[in-house]
Parts: sequence; C-alpha cells; structure tokens
Amino acid sequence: MRPTTISFLFCLLLLPFAAMAQTNPSDERIKRLKAEAIAEVEKQQTLAQQINDMLFSFSELGFQEYETFRYLTELLEKNGFTIKKGVANVPTAWIATWGSGKPVIALGSDVDCIPKASQKPGVAYADPIVVGAPGHGEGHNSGQALNIVTALVMKKIMEREKIPGTLMLWPGVAEELVGTKAFYVREGYFKDVDACIFTHVANNLSVGYGDAGYTGLVSAKFTFEGQAAHAAGAPWRGRSALDAVELMNIGWNYRREHLELTQRSHYVISDGGDQPNVVPSKASVWYYFRERTYPDIKKLFDLGVKIAEGASMMTDTKFTYEILGSAWPGHFNKPIAVAMYENIRQIGLPAWTEADQLLAKATQIEMKSNKIEGLSVKLDSIGLPADVKPVMMGGRQMLAMGGGSDDIADISWSLPTVVLRYPSNIPNLPGHHWSNAISMATPIAHKGIIAGAKAEATTLIDLLLKPELIQEAWKYYRTEQTKDIQYTPLVGPKDIPAVYLNKDIIGQYKPQLQKYYYNPAKYKTYLEQLGIAYPTVRDDQKKAIAELKK
Repeated sequence: MRPTTISFLFCLLLLPFAAMAQTNPSDERIKRLKAEAIAEVEKQQTLAQQINDMLFSFSELGFQEYETFRYLTELLEKNGFTIKKGVANVPTAWIATWGSGKPVIALGSDVDCIPKASQKPGVAYADPIVVGAPGHGEGHNSGQALNIVTALVMKKIMEREKIPGTLMLWPGVAEELVGTKAFYVREGYFKDVDACIFTHVANNLSVGYGDAGYTGLVSAKFTFEGQAAHAAGAPWRGRSALDAVELMNIGWNYRREHLELTQRSHYVISDGGDQPNVVPSKASVWYYFRERTYPDIKKLFDLGVKIAEGASMMTDTKFTYEILGSAWPGHFNKPIAVAMYENIRQIGLPAWTEADQLLAKATQIEMKSNKIEGLSVKLDSIGLPADVKPVMMGGRQMLAMGGGSDDIADISWSLPTVVLRYPSNIPNLPGHHWSNAISMATPIAHKGIIAGAKAEATTLIDLLLKPELIQEAWKYYRTEQTKDIQYTPLVGPKDIPAVYLNKDIIGQYKPQLQKYYYNPAKYKTYLEQLGIAYPTVRDDQKKAIAELKK
C-alpha cells in the first residue's frame, strides 16, 4: 500500500473525532439558551406594554420622577430584586440588584421627559393630553420596560441553570439635564461592575463602538446680584442684574463667531427679575457649553466664566455660578458591541403593520420631514467610531462635528459600556418635540421594546457564559479606549445634584396629568384608555401618502 493511501485512510479515521471537536457543548448550550430567552421575551409583551404605557402617562420631568420611581421600584421588589433608594443624594434615583457573584452586569435606561411635549399617542398631529404639560417627546418611557423584561427573563434562566452573576438595574434620572450619571460614578456605584448595557430609544435596532460623535458638556447657571431701585424714580441708584445677564449673552454671542466649529452652546434666561418698575437685583442665565473633548469642554466653560466676570464688572454687580450637570463625550466598547450586533442580526427588525407605517408616514408629512419613508425596514450596520477620518481645518486636525450629549458617556469612561438602540420611534422627526411622543405608547413602541429585549437578553447570555468576552472588553477599555485619555470628572467634589429643578413645573401640571394616569387593571392599553383609534390620521395626510405612491 502506498504511503499516500495510508495517509488518506488515516485522515478518514480522524474525521469523526474532528467533527466531535467542532461541536462545543458550551456553544450548543449558549445557542439553546438564546433561543429560550427570545421565546420568553415574546411571552412578556403584555408586561412590556404596561410598563411603557404607565411611564408615558406619568410624564415626569428630570429630578421629579416620583411616580416613576415608586412604580418601578415596587415592581422590581415584587420580583425579588433588592432596592437601594435615593442613591447619590437624588430622591428619585435607585439601584436594583438580583443574583450573586461575578460578573456584575448593569442595565440602565433614562426615565425623564421633555417640557411642553404632551401629546396623545397614535395621533399624527398636535393634540396634547394636557395643554402645555410635559410629555415623553424623546421616548424615555420605554427603556426601563425593555430592561425589566430582559432582567426577569434572565433571572428565570439563571436560577434554573445555576448561572452565577449579578444583574443591576438603574435609571438615568434627569438625563435631559445631564444631571446624575457623573454623580453616580463619583459616588462609586459602578466601581465593581464588569460591564454595562445602556438602552436608548431610536428608530432602528443598532449598536456601535468607539467615539460615538457625542459632545460633552458643562451645564452651569450664572447668577448676578445687583441693587434694586425704583426703575423710573431713581434708576441711578440701581445696579441691574438683568443688564449683567444680557451683557454676558451679548459677549458670548459675539465671541461665538470665533469659536471652533465643533462647539455647541445655548442658554435660557431662567430669572430675569420680578417686574419692570423695579431694577432687578437678581437675575440668572443657564448655559450648556458643549465640545468634543474634555480639554475643549473645560476651555469653553472657562471662557464662559471669563465673559460672566466681564459682564459683572461692566454693571458693578457680583456673580456666582453653579454646576447643574455635566457629561463627557461618549466612547463605547468594541468587543461587547460586536457580540451584540451578531445577536441583532439574528433578531432583525419588528414586523410593522400597515397601521404602523401609516402613522409613521402621516407624522413625517405633518412635520415636513425631508424623507417620507415610514418606519425602518432594514437593519443599520454596526456603528463605527465617528472620528475615523479627522479633517484638517485652520491648521488643526478636527474631530467629527458633534451634536447632542448624553451622560451615559461618564459611565462609558468608567467601565466597558455599550448603548443598545431599539426601534420605538419614528424616523426623521425633530427630537425633543411633541411629535416624538406620537409613537411612544403605541404598537410601534411596544414592538421595538420586545426587539430590543431580545438583543439585550441574548447579549447577556454571551456575557454570563463567555468569560473571555468580558476579558476582551476590559482589554479594549484599558489598552485602546483609556490608553491616552483618562477620565477626569467635570463635576467637582463639592458639586451636588440640582434636585430642585422642574419642581414648580411638575407642581403646576401634575394635578391635571393625574387624571390621565394609565390604569392597566381596567384597560388593556393606554390607547384604549384614552379612546384613541389607532392610527388617527387626517384625510389630507392620507391623500398626501397616496400621492407619494404614484
């Protein structure tokens, strides 16, 4: 027999052993548990819908999320979670934990809403529930529904399979004010956490890694104090704090022309005095200073302080400032994002109905969106770092242009973190607007939550059963993300959360909003409780959609 023949026969004998080696029992177990998790999430549709609709009906602004706090903590306590309340000296903040040992995986999502964004869900035009009241014009009512459904499904699997690990749920209180997460980090609530999955409403099912293109910011209120006087009888005896505020704003707006293109800055006059016939002895202006890197954020804020000092000198007034919130630019973990995206690819987008698409297109028409294309039907690709192609401008290498901010970034610089975005909102809307509330207590939001929960649950199985994934995540965090950049908080050791914000607004509208709180014991959905036919679309909107099809 020839040597080649012997080699061939030997290889044939080895084939069964090779096949056995390729079938990893651990991989088979993970595959089986992922299929079970997806099926179990499907069974939780009613719970997801109820949590989502309940938070939508509360419509609570940042730092005033008391009904949300009570409802969510009671729900989690009933399901065996241990609750720590009032964390970081924020009355509406909490941490819920279940399980034991490592790894510790944190699941977070924001809970606050937007001023003057009250809107009936499922109605494709402006129709507030309470005129002038806050509303979920971004969709923060949905993320905790996603996380809680995921956690309950994983709790069931982990108990039966005796999988070690700890689940930690927490809320992003006052995210619209970037008001709490830097304080959570400062107080050490994430120091023993191995990884964090943050969930945020979007119009597709997606995740990304690296520099997310966010701006970071300092939120600061400048208060000027002068001297009151009769505005007509003895104005020369007055020193107007409002003049100082206006001069600061004028100075900033003139300087704005000479700021780098990556900055974003804006302000509101939060206190302009009492009445015209009294020279204002006190006035305040509230600024957001946004930039793309920590040094540039700090530089921008320091410039604001300098301009406030100049306004104070010109008006012979005194000034102080208070840090109300802060955020770093975000940077998210590649190994976890890559693993999550593989799960997203297996799950895909929800199956939208004609009614879902009709509401979406009618809303886009109402808002004069550039694209009238309805809900997303194609998955996004994985999000790549925003600064992969820096450009040269004015002799300097500029980062990608920034926009919004999110204080999840402070947590992302403290441990491996990803943001799972799920499709509960309508594309091509303004953001921070009543139109973004239209879908948020409808089947669109409910389906998006379930899709997101499937992606989160399957990724949790990877994190719990693949120790190498967490090891790779920390390696990326240490050797790439934080190799040249170290996190320095933008809040100081003496800064405290501004928990008084929005108290007066909620006090004004809560008695009216309470009449519309969702009652799941009586109504299957919030749409049913409000008596809204889904979708409610005008004839002219239907006609415009029909014209698009021609």
